[in-house]
Formats: sequence, C-alpha cells, structure tokens
Amino acid sequence: MKRTWLAVVGILLVVVVAALTACSGETSIAGPANLKVDLGSQQEGIFVNGTGKVAAAPDIATLSLGIEAQETSVADAQTKAAAAMEKVIAALKNGGIATKDIQTQYFNIQKVTRWDDKQQLEVVLGYKVTNIVTARIRTMDKVGTIIDAVAAAGGDLTRINSVSFSIEDPTDYQKDARARAMADAQAKAKQLADLSGIKLGKPSYISESTYTPAPIYRDTKMAVPAASQGVETSINAGELDVVVNVQVTYAIAE
Repeated sequence: MKRTWLAVVGILLVVVVAALTACSGETSIAGPANLKVDLGSQQEGIFVNGTGKVAAAPDIATLSLGIEAQETSVADAQTKAAAAMEKVIAALKNGGIATKDIQTQYFNIQKVTRWDDKQQLEVVLGYKVTNIVTARIRTMDKVGTIIDAVAAAGGDLTRINSVSFSIEDPTDYQKDARARAMADAQAKAKQLADLSGIKLGKPSYISESTYTPAPIYRDTKMAVPAASQGVETSINAGELDVVVNVQVTYAIAE
C-alpha cells in the first residue's frame, strides 16, 4: 500500500512540474531521475552605476563651543560656568545668531580626583562643569569674527570643539548632480552595448543615493585665547561636493 501511494505522489509531482513547464516555456523535464527545472531566473539587461558630482559653496557654519570651569565645590563651579556661558551666549546673539540657532548639546558635572599613593585612597581635587552648545552661523564671512568674540567673552574658560560646514538646501545641486549621474550611466551602458554588438534599450530599473560630505576642522577641548588686537581668526569654508549615485538597468532592444 505504501509503495502505491509513493508512486501516486511521484506521478502527481511530474504532472505539476509539467504544467509549470507549459506555462513558462523554459522548464524541461526528462523524468523523475533527472528532473530539471528552470523558472526563468536568468537576469537580462545591462546593469551600470553612474556618478554625478557638483561643487557647492556652503551657506551654514555650525560652531561647537562651550565653557569648562573647575572649582573646589559644585556650587562654585556651576556659578562660574553659568556666568561665563551667559557672556558667550550674549556674544553669539550680538554677532547676529538667532536664539533658534543656539542649542545646548552637552552638560556635565564631573568630580575631579587623584590617587594618593601614601594614603592609598582617592583624593577629591574639585568639580568640573562642562557646558557645550552649537551655534548655526548663516553669514560665512562672520565665522572668524564670532569665534573671536566668543573667546573674548568666555576668557580662559572657552572651549572651541569644532567648526563644520553644510548646505541648508542642496535640492538644486542634487538635481544637477542627478542629471550628470544619469548621463554617466547612459554613457557606460552605451559603450557596453556597442562592445557587445547589441542594441541598448530603455531603462527598466533606476535607484539613487545622495551624499553631501561636511568637512570638519577640529581643535577639540582646547582653550582658545582672544585674538590679538586687529588680528581676526581666519576660517575658510571652501567647497562641498554634492554627490548623486544611480544604479540603472537598461533593457536590450530587439
């Protein structure tokens, strides 16, 4: 009885596969011993990557800065840091930076200690308060002036962590880069088609990714003294590359 059922199942399997073969026109069956199925998974077409790059002048500078104060008590350290930060914020606003463009990024109160070998214990030296904010500067030629003003306002407690540059609205640059990326992809596909002796068809699949790098100039956690009289800190924004990458599949024309 069991052998009869196995035979029936085998016959049904052959019938089902045969039906699939008739529908696809690509699957062949030689018998249960050498069953061969091809469901048409072979990909056809020309697959290429294209890259478009456009250089653009940044219009936003993001300044990371703050205050670091240390005293023997938390209260004294907080008071000292708060007074210095108040002056720094005032300097930022006097430089034309809107309140909405100033944001607290980090605040920390840390106990400062050292290890005493003689007593074999940790000795508390004081408490350090760190307060870091970011300021978005929208006038590129004022970046150096604002840094100098902040350094003067905060004095020796000032910390400048980094200056980074970005583009507020890269849409138009991305459109230009996208057009260049598609032209690059088409040129590559056309060359491949010509080399292969085939005719290039229309795109059947397109995907893209964009990338706008932001160079960062760092002077991490170092005090910045006020600039000498008549000498302004020089900050150069340079250019950013707006990059669009596309993946395109072109059909092969008949």
